[in-house]
Amino acid sequence: QVQLVESGGGLVQAGGSLRLSCAASGRPFSSIAMGWFRQAPGKEREFVAAFTRSGVSTYYADSVKGRFTISRDNAKNTVYLQMSSLKPEDTAVYYCAGRSKATYYATPSGYDYWGQGTQVTVSS
Repeated sequence: QVQLVESGGGLVQAGGSLRLSCAASGRPFSSIAMGWFRQAPGKEREFVAAFTRSGVSTYYADSVKGRFTISRDNAKNTVYLQMSSLKPEDTAVYYCAGRSKATYYATPSGYDYWGQGTQVTVSS
């Protein structure tokens, strides 16, 4: 079993930046492919960014490409999401997730482990 705990959400003005963190415990971090999703009120959970299973390459949703960066620190068992040039439409609860199998990186059903979520609110 893997436990994921997010932190770093908050209220920020449009154009600002935030860095989300997700600390993992319970299983070797290097064996889990990590990703970030978000869910706005009344909408489905959507893919934001993820690592490949090797942890070397990354994927991004078109809506955040060039503005968000996913990174990881294996020594700290932590994955990060650096968000810049934030827009009001980025407002959502952000979740980190981990997948232990060779499942598709961009669908929530491909992930085995989820954090509790952290709220990000971008004001205009």
